[in-house]
Amino acid sequence: MRDAEILERIERGDEKALEFLYKKYHRMMTRLVVSNNGTPDEAKDIYQEALVVFWQKAISGNLTLTSKISTYLYSICLNLWRKELDRKSRLSNEEKDGVEFLDDERSERIRIVHECIEELGEPCKRILSYYYFDGLSMNDIAEKMGFANTDTAKTKKYKCKKRLDQIIKSKYKASDFLD
Repeated sequence: MRDAEILERIERGDEKALEFLYKKYHRMMTRLVVSNNGTPDEAKDIYQEALVVFWQKAISGNLTLTSKISTYLYSICLNLWRKELDRKSRLSNEEKDGVEFLDDERSERIRIVHECIEELGEPCKRILSYYYFDGLSMNDIAEKMGFANTDTAKTKKYKCKKRLDQIIKSKYKASDFLD
């Protein structure tokens, strides 16, 4: 399949085209993450997130390709991986500096997040709780929730997290979370 055909099929919601992309570029995207201090599991997660971003932009009609799909996916993966490395670096620096959140502040933040998760209702409430609080993998969540595959679970988690972010932002200021 050529890029134009793949994009057209994805815009129509054809999941087979997405599966084709996944298989076609999986090795390339895995190499990107693994060669930059990542694990194969991290590479898989990053690539799946990149495909979700690509899929959502394509079906929304907000995607104008000025390069090959592989180049576009590569740049999404690279950006996602850089953010992940930055997050890891910040966490590592906090540990090295001995910076710890006070229990009261951390408890309050967790309470706020739990409160907002309650407003989401099912299945978002369960998906986010399984992922963030129970530490379940996307594969485990897909099985527990009866989803067709991990891609479906990942897409649902992404949409639920986006809704959670909107609820939190509508109720609280950034300063409530950042001291």
